[in-house]
Amino acid sequence: MASLVSVNVGRPKDVDWHGRVVHTGVWKTSTPGPHRVRTLNIDGDGQGDLAGHGGVHRAVLVYQLEAYAHWAEHFGWDECSLGLFGENLTVRGLPDDEVRVGDRYRIGNAELEVSQPRVTCFRVGLRVGQPTLPSLMVAHGRPGFYMRVITEGDIKAGQDIMLVRRGRDAISVSEVDALLYLPHRDHRQLTTIVDNPALSPGWQQSFRDLLAQAAAEPGGSTAPSPPGEAGAGQPVAAPAWPGFRRLEVADLVPETAAVTSVYLRADDGGPLPGFRPGQYLTVRLPPAAADQPGVVRNYSLSSSPNPERYRISVKQEPYGVVSTFLNRDLRVGDRLDIAAPRGEFVLDAGSRPLVLVSAGIGVTPVLAMLHALVEAQAPRDVYWLHAARTVREHAFREEALRLVERLPSGRAFVFYSRTDSDEPPTHDGGSRRLHVSSGRMSRRSLVGLDLPAAAEVYICGPGPFIDDMQALFADLGVPPGRVHVELFGALDAINPGVVAAPATPPHPPAPVPVAPDEPTFEVTFARSALSVDWTPGRGTLLDLAEACDVSTRWACRTGVCHTCVTPVVSGEVDYVVAPLEMPRPEEALICCSRPRSDLVLNL
Repeated sequence: MASLVSVNVGRPKDVDWHGRVVHTGVWKTSTPGPHRVRTLNIDGDGQGDLAGHGGVHRAVLVYQLEAYAHWAEHFGWDECSLGLFGENLTVRGLPDDEVRVGDRYRIGNAELEVSQPRVTCFRVGLRVGQPTLPSLMVAHGRPGFYMRVITEGDIKAGQDIMLVRRGRDAISVSEVDALLYLPHRDHRQLTTIVDNPALSPGWQQSFRDLLAQAAAEPGGSTAPSPPGEAGAGQPVAAPAWPGFRRLEVADLVPETAAVTSVYLRADDGGPLPGFRPGQYLTVRLPPAAADQPGVVRNYSLSSSPNPERYRISVKQEPYGVVSTFLNRDLRVGDRLDIAAPRGEFVLDAGSRPLVLVSAGIGVTPVLAMLHALVEAQAPRDVYWLHAARTVREHAFREEALRLVERLPSGRAFVFYSRTDSDEPPTHDGGSRRLHVSSGRMSRRSLVGLDLPAAAEVYICGPGPFIDDMQALFADLGVPPGRVHVELFGALDAINPGVVAAPATPPHPPAPVPVAPDEPTFEVTFARSALSVDWTPGRGTLLDLAEACDVSTRWACRTGVCHTCVTPVVSGEVDYVVAPLEMPRPEEALICCSRPRSDLVLNL
C-alpha cells in the first residue's frame, strides 16, 4: 500500500538567478503535521507563479520516494532533503507509470484526485542545481503529478494512501506526459484522454490542438502548445520558400498621404505561391538603403492571393528606416529581398460569426480577410470595426466598404476620433451596412452594437489598442481562445516567475571575449529591429536575446515545452541540447540552439 512519507510546504520567495530575480515557491521544507489540505493549497504553502502552478487543478504536487532514488543514482548524490523537487507530498508508491488521471485517493480525512502531470519548468532545475532536469524528468518518465482537492481535510506523514476510485482511462501519468512532450504520439490515446473530465482544462486544450494539427494537411505543425497557453489550433503550412528571394516592384500606389501600397511580382515572371489571408511578408532592405546590414520588417499582405502579384501597404512612421525607404525612395522596377508569407493570424475555417477589429494601418490583414470572405461568399455574419483618426487618414476606406457591401451578412462600424472642418463627410451615405461614429472605439460604443459573444474575433492595430480590445472582448464574454491578435512589434514576454524589471529597449549586448578563430554570425531579431553578432561566448540564442533585452518567451529552457519556438526567416541553427521533439524545419527552439549561419529570427 502507498504511504505518505513527508508533507512539504513553503511560502514563495525571491531568488537571485542569472542577474535577475525569480519569485518562486519551489523551495519546500518537510514540516511536522498535521496539515490542513484546502482547495487551493496546503496551509503554510504557496505558489509563486499562479499562471503555471497553483489553482484548483494544481493545488497539491506529488513526487515519489522511488524517484528520489532514481535521481540520486543518476546524479551521484549521497543524500538529499525531502521537498527538493518542489513537491508538497513525498510518497512511497504511486509511480507515474501506474497512476492514472482521475484516480482518487484518501489520505487521513482528505480526498484528492489526480488532475495532470507536472508541467516542465526551469525552476525545478534551479532548485536542484541541475538545469537539464526538466528535460530529464520527461525523458525518464518521472514527472510527478498534480492533484485537486475533492474533500478538504487533515493529513500527516506516516498515513496510508487509500485508492478510492480508479480514473476513467487506462493511460498512466507518464503516458499522458509523453503525449504532450514527446514525438510519435499514440493517436488513440490522444482521442481517449482529450475529454477526460478529471484532466485539467489547460491540458485538454493542448490535446485538442494536437488533434487539430494531426487532422490538418501534411506540413502543419505538430509541436505541443504549452498547457494553459492554448492557441487557435490553426495548423499553418511551411513557408513557400526558404530564406529570402528577390521580388520586383511592379507598382507603387499612394493610398493616403502617409500610406503607400507596394505591388510585388516574381522577377522571373513566374507565378507567386498562395498565402492565407492575414499572413505577412518579411522585407529586407539592401545595406545601401538602410546604411546598415540586416534591416528587416514585417508587413501584412493586404489583398487576396494572386499568382501575379502580392500587395503590402506601408505607413511611413516617424524615423522609420524601412517605412521611409518604401514610401519615398522605392521605385518601380527595384528589387527587394522578400521572405515567404508567414504568420498564424489567419481566418479559421469554422462557421462562427466573425468580428474583425482594426485601427489605423492595422486594417491591412483584415482587408485581405474581407477579400477572401467576399470571394468565397461566406454566409457567416461579419462585423468590421475600424478606428481611425480622420477620414483623410483612413486608408482603404472605400475598398473595405465595397467589400463589406458584397458580403451576404456584412456590417461595418467606423469610429473617427477626430474630424477636420475641410474633410469629406463621415456619414454613411444611406447604407444600412455602414455605421459611422465620432469618438474613440470604446466599451460603451461596442456594447451598443450587440456583438455576438459566440464570435471569433481578430484584432490588429497598435499595442495599446490591442490590449484595450482584448480586455473589452473579455468583458463582453468572448473566451480568450477565440480572440486572435496580430502585433508586429515584440511579442509579450513569457518569463515564468521572473520579477518584472524596468523596460529596456533592445540594444547590442555588452562585449564578451572572442578568440581569433571563433566563428561569428549575424543574428537579426526582426520584431525588435536589431542585428547583432553572435560568437560562442554568447551561449544559446535565448542567452543572446536576453543579453540584448529582446522580449523572449520560455518556460523549461531545455527543449521540452516549445514555449520558446521561434520562426526562422533565414539561416540555420544547431542544437546544444537535443530537443525531445524537434520543431518544424522553419522554426527553432532558441533555449537550446545557436547559429550555424547568419540568422533572421522573427523575435
